[in-house]
Amino acid sequence: MNDVKKLSGKKIRTIPISNGEWNNQLIAMINSGVEPDLLEFFHHLKEERDEYRILVDITNSVLAHLDREGMVSAIAADIHRYFAIPCVSLAFFDGESAEAFPVTACGWQGENQYVCQQRTYPVSQSILKNVLDSSQPQAVALNENLNDPLLKDLYSAGMQATLLLPLTFNAHSPGVFILAHTDASAFTPAVCSLLGQIASRISIAVDNANAWNEITRLKDSLKQENIWLTEQLQNAESLNDIIFQSAAMKNLLRQVEMVAMSDSTVLLLGETGTGKELIARAIHKLSQRTQNPLVKMNCAAIPASLLESDLFGHEKGAFTGATSSHIGRFEMADGGTLFLDEIGDMPLELQPKLLRVLQEREVERLGGSRVIPVNVRMIAATNRDLHEMVQEREFRSDLFYRLNVFPIVIPPLRERPEDIPLLATWFTQKLAARMNKTIDTIPAASLQALCQYPWPGNVRELQNVIERAVILTQGNTLNLQLGDLKMPAAPAQTPRAQPAAIKLPPMFNPQTPETDEGERERIIQALRETNGIVAGPKGAAQKLGLKRTTLLSRMQRLGINTRDL
Repeated sequence: MNDVKKLSGKKIRTIPISNGEWNNQLIAMINSGVEPDLLEFFHHLKEERDEYRILVDITNSVLAHLDREGMVSAIAADIHRYFAIPCVSLAFFDGESAEAFPVTACGWQGENQYVCQQRTYPVSQSILKNVLDSSQPQAVALNENLNDPLLKDLYSAGMQATLLLPLTFNAHSPGVFILAHTDASAFTPAVCSLLGQIASRISIAVDNANAWNEITRLKDSLKQENIWLTEQLQNAESLNDIIFQSAAMKNLLRQVEMVAMSDSTVLLLGETGTGKELIARAIHKLSQRTQNPLVKMNCAAIPASLLESDLFGHEKGAFTGATSSHIGRFEMADGGTLFLDEIGDMPLELQPKLLRVLQEREVERLGGSRVIPVNVRMIAATNRDLHEMVQEREFRSDLFYRLNVFPIVIPPLRERPEDIPLLATWFTQKLAARMNKTIDTIPAASLQALCQYPWPGNVRELQNVIERAVILTQGNTLNLQLGDLKMPAAPAQTPRAQPAAIKLPPMFNPQTPETDEGERERIIQALRETNGIVAGPKGAAQKLGLKRTTLLSRMQRLGINTRDL
């Protein structure tokens, strides 16, 4: 017995679905006029099937793309194929702090000419913001609404009507789906209903893409932070107390202490190898930002073509090879300090953008439209004469004045020869310990030669000379090859008193276990010899070849108090 089904208030025989013949039977019955209402039923089924196919096709297309432009292109192609709508756009909402909507629009000019553009529209008093706030679709006749920049652009492109559908997923609104047509009556209720279902699926895809982009951003941020932490570990020794006894360095350190607690920009001036990075680290360490990162960048070491991306960051697709978004040094240093070394080598074309970031405290990535606020303290350094470069128009005067808030001139080593014996001792101790050697004496002749040499490479050159001497040393006395120092015709000014041979303190060898009692006696002896002073060039830490923090930790562990000595 055939089943019976009601359709439009009438009893209708259903067609047995078997042997793949139901279509033929249905068509034959319709042609014979047996059941006229089946025609309506058939059309209804066909419409549902077509709508389902459209939804499936568009869902598959949008889920296959995680980049915004690719997603919009796929959506636009399907919408044009199924609905003949000539203009399809997505406006992305990047959060309440965003000041503009980045909009990716795709459309057709004529039958085959495909165009894809990216623009931005202000959030304030925008129809896009109204759609998001109301969570309701809006159909607009464009010849009646020309105040909104987006609607004005669509009307200028020949569009007569637009439909704006909010994208909503999990109570979150990632953007607006925008469709525009040259036919003012194109958006019928049936079409709007189906496009609303499509918008729901696009919402999921956009939310997935945003999540993927955020994960990529965080991954890149963690990668950059790992690079920064590695650099911090590699340069941990640079955070020790600065080795000096000269009046010139005492004056410099007073300036460092004065400016450190402010957020003012600092410009470090000095020859190559004078220790500009060490001074920058000291300023950061003494500042209120010490718990946040100190990010450094050498403007001379990075090709000009990559400098902008490295400093300000870039978005995916900003240039060939930009396969993912990348945060710049300014974003990495947010809350901390950015140290730009060799600022005099920054290309002229990038200097206005750097000036804007310093003035506005916000950065815009290469290829992006979103403004990112940054809270960064700037320290710049150079070995060039920026004032002369400004006169020669090789450096922007406005940037120079912005950087030259608190200039600090680092004296070359030849102007503070009294620091050379201390530095030579420090480098000998550190390098000998690293090479597992015991060196306890620097000959007087070697010290005299070091003090007379003009050191064009400054402290860096001195360190390299000492390192070579430590490598060549076989016994306990530093083997400095005096012939390696090419003395000038007129020797540099030397200290009034000729230095005597220096007897270095016994070095603690980490390879040789030391009892707590022996270590305790060694530390107490060093503290007594330095009158209880722990840090500084004349402190016990310096004498023992330890970091100040390491010595304090061992004193606490061994119960040593300087007041008891």
